[in-house]
Amino acid sequence: MILQGRVMVNRRVVDALGSKADPEKDTITVDGRNIFFAARKRVYLLLNKPKGFISALSDPMKRPVVVDLLKKVKGRVFPVGRLDLDAEGVLLLTNDGEFSNRLIHPRFSVHKKYLVKVKDVPDGKDMEKLEKGVRLEDGKTLPAKVRFVRKTTENSWIEITVTEGRNRLIKRMCMAIGHPVAKLRRVEFAGVGLGKLKPGEWRFLTQKEVERLKGGEIEGG
Repeated sequence: MILQGRVMVNRRVVDALGSKADPEKDTITVDGRNIFFAARKRVYLLLNKPKGFISALSDPMKRPVVVDLLKKVKGRVFPVGRLDLDAEGVLLLTNDGEFSNRLIHPRFSVHKKYLVKVKDVPDGKDMEKLEKGVRLEDGKTLPAKVRFVRKTTENSWIEITVTEGRNRLIKRMCMAIGHPVAKLRRVEFAGVGLGKLKPGEWRFLTQKEVERLKGGEIEGG
Protein backbone atom coordinates (compact mmCIF):
# COMPACT_ATOMS: atom_id res chain seq x y z
CA MET A 1 0.00 0.00 0.00
CA ILE A 2 2.90 2.36 0.73
CA LEU A 3 4.55 1.72 -2.61
CA GLN A 4 1.20 2.29 -4.32
CA GLY A 5 0.93 5.71 -2.72
CA ARG A 6 -2.21 4.84 -0.77
CA VAL A 7 -0.84 5.91 2.62
CA MET A 8 -0.76 9.53 3.80
CA VAL A 9 0.66 11.07 6.98
CA ASN A 10 -0.57 14.54 7.83
CA ARG A 11 -2.05 14.87 4.30
CA ARG A 12 1.22 14.01 2.58
CA VAL A 13 1.73 10.83 0.60
CA VAL A 14 4.31 8.48 2.11
CA ASP A 15 5.82 6.20 -0.53
CA ALA A 16 9.11 5.18 1.10
CA LEU A 17 9.27 1.91 3.00
CA GLY A 18 10.52 2.37 6.55
CA SER A 19 8.93 5.79 7.00
CA LYS A 20 7.85 6.43 10.56
CA ALA A 21 4.89 8.20 12.16
CA ASP A 22 3.64 8.73 15.70
CA PRO A 23 0.09 7.36 15.98
CA GLU A 24 -0.53 9.57 19.03
CA LYS A 25 0.35 12.80 17.20
CA ASP A 26 0.12 12.23 13.42
CA THR A 27 -2.95 11.83 11.22
CA ILE A 28 -2.55 8.62 9.22
CA THR A 29 -4.87 7.72 6.35
CA VAL A 30 -5.15 4.78 3.96
CA ASP A 31 -7.21 5.26 0.79
CA GLY A 32 -8.47 8.51 2.28
CA ARG A 33 -9.73 6.92 5.50
CA ASN A 34 -8.30 7.85 8.88
CA ILE A 35 -6.64 5.07 10.84
CA PHE A 36 -7.37 5.18 14.55
CA PHE A 37 -5.20 3.52 17.17
CA ALA A 38 -6.33 2.48 20.61
CA ALA A 39 -4.76 4.69 23.26
CA ARG A 40 -1.83 3.00 24.95
CA LYS A 41 -2.78 1.84 28.41
CA ARG A 42 -0.63 3.41 31.08
CA VAL A 43 1.04 0.91 33.37
CA TYR A 44 2.48 1.59 36.83
CA LEU A 45 4.31 -1.14 38.75
CA LEU A 46 6.12 -1.61 42.05
CA LEU A 47 8.88 -4.24 42.03
CA ASN A 48 10.92 -5.51 44.96
CA LYS A 49 14.17 -5.63 43.01
CA PRO A 50 16.51 -8.45 44.05
CA LYS A 51 20.27 -8.16 44.06
CA GLY A 52 21.99 -9.18 40.83
CA PHE A 53 19.56 -7.46 38.45
CA ILE A 54 20.33 -4.41 36.31
CA SER A 55 17.81 -1.54 36.40
CA ALA A 56 17.49 -1.43 32.62
CA LEU A 57 15.66 -2.96 29.66
CA SER A 58 18.77 -4.75 28.37
CA ASP A 59 22.42 -5.19 29.22
CA PRO A 60 25.34 -5.54 26.75
CA MET A 61 27.04 -7.91 29.20
CA LYS A 62 23.96 -10.18 29.18
CA ARG A 63 23.38 -9.80 32.91
CA PRO A 64 19.83 -10.23 34.22
CA VAL A 65 17.66 -7.11 33.91
CA VAL A 66 14.62 -6.16 35.98
CA VAL A 67 12.16 -6.58 33.10
CA ASP A 68 13.07 -10.28 33.08
CA LEU A 69 11.00 -10.46 36.27
CA LEU A 70 7.91 -9.04 34.54
CA LYS A 71 7.11 -11.74 31.99
CA LYS A 72 3.37 -11.50 32.66
CA VAL A 73 3.25 -7.74 32.07
CA LYS A 74 1.90 -6.85 28.63
CA GLY A 75 3.76 -4.12 26.78
CA ARG A 76 7.03 -2.34 27.43
CA VAL A 77 7.79 -0.69 30.77
CA PHE A 78 10.98 0.96 31.96
CA PRO A 79 12.46 1.70 35.41
CA VAL A 80 11.83 5.01 37.14
CA GLY A 81 15.40 5.86 38.10
CA ARG A 82 17.68 2.99 39.04
CA LEU A 83 19.10 0.79 41.77
CA ASP A 84 22.64 -0.57 41.68
CA LEU A 85 23.28 -4.18 40.70
CA ASP A 86 23.99 -5.19 44.30
CA ALA A 87 21.14 -3.11 45.79
CA GLU A 88 17.60 -4.29 46.36
CA GLY A 89 14.19 -2.94 47.21
CA VAL A 90 11.62 -0.49 45.85
CA LEU A 91 11.77 0.11 42.11
CA LEU A 92 8.90 1.67 40.17
CA LEU A 93 8.39 0.85 36.49
CA THR A 94 6.04 2.45 33.98
CA ASN A 95 5.42 3.27 30.32
CA ASP A 96 4.45 6.84 31.23
CA GLY A 97 7.38 9.13 30.49
CA GLU A 98 5.86 12.23 32.07
CA PHE A 99 5.14 10.30 35.28
CA SER A 100 8.73 9.02 35.39
CA ASN A 101 10.29 12.40 34.71
CA ARG A 102 8.27 14.00 37.48
CA LEU A 103 9.51 11.47 40.04
CA ILE A 104 13.20 11.69 39.13
CA HIS A 105 13.49 15.41 38.37
CA PRO A 106 15.64 17.17 41.01
CA ARG A 107 13.12 20.02 41.26
CA PHE A 108 10.62 17.81 43.08
CA SER A 109 13.10 16.53 45.72
CA VAL A 110 11.37 13.15 46.04
CA HIS A 111 12.14 11.23 49.24
CA LYS A 112 14.03 7.95 48.89
CA LYS A 113 14.45 5.94 52.09
CA TYR A 114 17.16 3.28 52.47
CA LEU A 115 17.98 0.67 55.07
CA VAL A 116 21.76 0.41 55.06
CA LYS A 117 24.12 -2.10 56.62
CA VAL A 118 27.47 -0.43 57.25
CA LYS A 119 30.81 -1.56 58.61
CA ASP A 120 31.35 -0.96 62.36
CA VAL A 121 29.24 1.47 64.39
CA PRO A 122 28.86 5.13 63.31
CA ASP A 123 29.05 7.50 66.28
CA GLY A 124 27.04 10.65 66.84
CA LYS A 125 29.46 12.82 64.87
CA ASP A 126 29.28 10.47 61.88
CA MET A 127 25.48 10.56 61.91
CA GLU A 128 25.52 14.34 62.19
CA LYS A 129 27.77 14.58 59.14
CA LEU A 130 25.30 12.54 57.10
CA GLU A 131 22.45 14.72 58.30
CA LYS A 132 24.14 18.02 57.53
CA GLY A 133 25.80 16.87 54.29
CA VAL A 134 29.16 15.37 53.41
CA ARG A 135 31.58 16.54 50.76
CA LEU A 136 31.90 14.25 47.75
CA GLU A 137 33.89 14.62 44.54
CA ASP A 138 30.83 16.07 42.80
CA GLY A 139 29.84 18.45 45.61
CA LYS A 140 28.38 18.48 49.08
CA THR A 141 25.28 16.39 49.65
CA LEU A 142 21.99 17.93 50.70
CA PRO A 143 20.80 17.43 54.29
CA ALA A 144 19.50 13.90 54.93
CA LYS A 145 17.36 12.25 57.58
CA VAL A 146 19.36 9.60 59.45
CA ARG A 147 18.34 7.13 62.14
CA PHE A 148 20.37 4.45 63.90
CA VAL A 149 18.47 1.14 63.75
CA ARG A 150 20.56 -1.53 65.47
CA LYS A 151 24.03 -2.99 65.93
CA THR A 152 25.11 -6.48 64.83
CA THR A 153 28.27 -8.39 65.73
CA GLU A 154 30.53 -6.50 63.32
CA ASN A 155 28.22 -4.06 61.56
CA SER A 156 25.30 -1.69 62.07
CA TRP A 157 22.02 -0.93 60.36
CA ILE A 158 21.09 2.70 59.78
CA GLU A 159 18.21 4.34 57.93
CA ILE A 160 18.97 7.16 55.50
CA THR A 161 16.40 9.28 53.67
CA VAL A 162 17.65 11.49 50.83
CA THR A 163 16.09 13.66 48.14
CA GLU A 164 18.93 13.51 45.63
CA GLY A 165 19.40 11.03 42.81
CA ARG A 166 23.16 11.06 42.30
CA ASN A 167 24.92 7.93 41.16
CA ARG A 168 25.83 5.57 44.05
CA LEU A 169 24.96 8.36 46.48
CA ILE A 170 24.33 6.32 49.65
CA LYS A 171 27.47 4.24 49.18
CA ARG A 172 29.61 7.31 48.67
CA MET A 173 28.10 9.11 51.67
CA CYS A 174 28.84 6.21 53.98
CA MET A 175 32.32 5.76 52.57
CA ALA A 176 32.99 9.46 53.21
CA ILE A 177 32.40 8.97 56.96
CA GLY A 178 34.52 5.81 57.06
CA HIS A 179 31.73 3.21 57.19
CA PRO A 180 31.52 1.31 53.87
CA VAL A 181 28.17 -0.16 52.84
CA ALA A 182 27.80 -3.93 53.16
CA LYS A 183 24.15 -4.12 52.15
CA LEU A 184 21.69 -1.63 50.68
CA ARG A 185 17.91 -1.86 50.49
CA ARG A 186 15.56 0.88 49.33
CA VAL A 187 12.46 0.55 51.47
CA GLU A 188 10.49 3.55 50.22
CA PHE A 189 10.29 5.76 47.14
CA ALA A 190 8.05 8.84 47.08
CA GLY A 191 6.06 7.39 49.95
CA VAL A 192 5.52 3.99 48.28
CA GLY A 193 6.85 1.09 50.38
CA LEU A 194 7.43 -2.61 49.79
CA GLY A 195 4.66 -3.91 52.04
CA LYS A 196 4.68 -7.71 51.90
CA LEU A 197 6.43 -8.01 48.53
CA LYS A 198 9.30 -10.50 48.56
CA PRO A 199 12.43 -10.03 46.39
CA GLY A 200 11.44 -10.57 42.76
CA GLU A 201 7.73 -10.00 43.39
CA TRP A 202 5.77 -7.07 41.96
CA ARG A 203 2.31 -5.52 41.95
CA PHE A 204 0.44 -2.79 40.11
CA LEU A 205 0.26 0.54 41.89
CA THR A 206 -3.22 1.29 43.15
CA GLN A 207 -5.27 4.01 41.50
CA LYS A 208 -4.97 6.03 44.69
CA GLU A 209 -1.17 5.74 44.65
CA VAL A 210 -0.95 6.81 41.01
CA GLU A 211 -3.26 9.77 41.56
CA ARG A 212 -1.23 10.88 44.57
CA LEU A 213 2.06 10.71 42.67
CA LYS A 214 0.62 12.46 39.63
CA GLY A 215 -1.33 15.03 41.59
CA GLY A 216 1.60 16.73 43.24
CA GLU A 217 1.26 15.03 46.63
CA ILE A 218 4.69 13.43 46.24
CA GLU A 219 6.45 12.80 49.52
CA GLY A 220 9.30 15.24 49.54
CA GLY A 221 7.86 17.22 46.63
